[in-house]
Amino acid sequence: MSMCLQAINLNTFTHQSRTRIPVHNRTLVNVNSHLRISPIWNIRKGIITACSAPSQEILQQKLSDENETSSSDAESSDSVENEQQVVVEFSANESIWNQTVEIIKFSGPAVGLWLSGPLMSLIDTAVVGQGSSIELAALGPGTVFCDNTSYIFMFLSIATSNLVATSLARQDKDQVQHQISILIFLGLVFGVLMFFCTRLFGIRALTSFTGAKNIEIINSANTYIQIRGLAWPALLVGWVAQSASLGMKDSWGPLKALAVATVINGVGDLVLCRVFSYGIAGAAWATMVSQVVAAYMMIEALNNKGYKGFAISIPSTDELLQIFTIAGPVFLTMMSKVAFYSLLVYFATSMGTQTIAAHQVMVQLFMICAVWGEPLSQTAQSFMPELLYGVNRNLSKARMLLKSLVIVGASSGTILASVAASIPWLFPKVFSSDPQVIREMQKILLPYFIALFVTPSILSLEGTLLAGRDLKFISLSMSSIFVLSSILLMLLSSKGLGLSGCWFALVVFQWARFFMALRRLTLSNGILYSEEATQNELQKLKAV
Repeated sequence: MSMCLQAINLNTFTHQSRTRIPVHNRTLVNVNSHLRISPIWNIRKGIITACSAPSQEILQQKLSDENETSSSDAESSDSVENEQQVVVEFSANESIWNQTVEIIKFSGPAVGLWLSGPLMSLIDTAVVGQGSSIELAALGPGTVFCDNTSYIFMFLSIATSNLVATSLARQDKDQVQHQISILIFLGLVFGVLMFFCTRLFGIRALTSFTGAKNIEIINSANTYIQIRGLAWPALLVGWVAQSASLGMKDSWGPLKALAVATVINGVGDLVLCRVFSYGIAGAAWATMVSQVVAAYMMIEALNNKGYKGFAISIPSTDELLQIFTIAGPVFLTMMSKVAFYSLLVYFATSMGTQTIAAHQVMVQLFMICAVWGEPLSQTAQSFMPELLYGVNRNLSKARMLLKSLVIVGASSGTILASVAASIPWLFPKVFSSDPQVIREMQKILLPYFIALFVTPSILSLEGTLLAGRDLKFISLSMSSIFVLSSILLMLLSSKGLGLSGCWFALVVFQWARFFMALRRLTLSNGILYSEEATQNELQKLKAV
């Protein structure tokens, strides 16, 4: 009888020990813990077999049930452990070469995501420019209003990527779904507001931007922005869905959507502008339709991952505060960049129609090349949080990842700047047959090259700062650089340096961003070197 009681006590002890393993809370479980229990099972079976009591069958049935439970727990543990091992580390090998390969695998498809928007505008520029120099000039303020203004809402995109990547690192899928639903709701609200702002204040904004004397440019630009304004809600919702996929480290799903959208835009431009001679209006319709299609496909990509892309949730006050804690500094940063690029167009507008047209071509080329660096920023935002705040934190590996990003950025910057500068020099008639426009384009090739060369490296550094949530520094430094560069731009323009003065101001703007971000990341008490700084930010994340 005493042996039976010992068996019962031993059974109770092992059962209590096993219930402490939090498998159902999705915590990593070491399967070896089950292996350590195995000898106890064997001893217990021997003891119980020696018992001759009516409770023997009950005990054996209980042990059998518990054994099955333990086996299922072990299998669940294996699956959870395998799932987490996929996302814990950026790369198991710490060599720069292997990290560079990993960067290319992720950022390669992601290049297409940022190429899509500028490529659509470049297609519009090339097609419209073959028909009318006035409509080509009108694309300048038109694209500033549509494209540059949309970049103001990049804070939604960055906040989505940051929040999703952080929640996935904490393995909270329900929280990921909730955050996506909230951000899609915000994207829809901001999109509807921008639609009405375009309808009500579009022509007034264009007039103040270009001057009342350029009435032909204003009318053409207004036609362009009113048509493209129909896509504002779809555009911002699509950005949120795209960033959610990138936060999940998936760059292929969004790429497929934007590849289809780019084809639709290109075919639409050729048919509507060249065949039916709709000019700038045809280009606007083609771009608008392609953006709506892209947004739908982005949401479908989320649905295919098991999330509800069409679900929306109204955020609470605390949730809005959490989002805008991240989005506020990012918004200020994006506003500074957009404002400076808009100032470039503003000063170029006062230099004549041919100068505006030349600046429009060069700006579109610059944008389409500059976005090749955006995947490096996204790589940092997707993978750095795990190295800085994840389960297996490793600041040394984070520094090595940044080094790999800068190396890739410098290499791609050299190639991009060389190729992009050669196009207006060797093939200028692709964009315009006007000799004056071609002459103005070729005047600014040197500052164009210098500004573009450093852009990918800038984006890799700023992406790391965003991943480390060093948002206060980013916003303050960008605001300061904007103010100083704007003053320089006004001084150079007042000296009569023309379009070259505008582009040399852009050179100063870009290189100031590079040196400020590099200095911040190499400080001994920065997020990549100081355990204390990283731990403080980690405590903030846990509090959220």
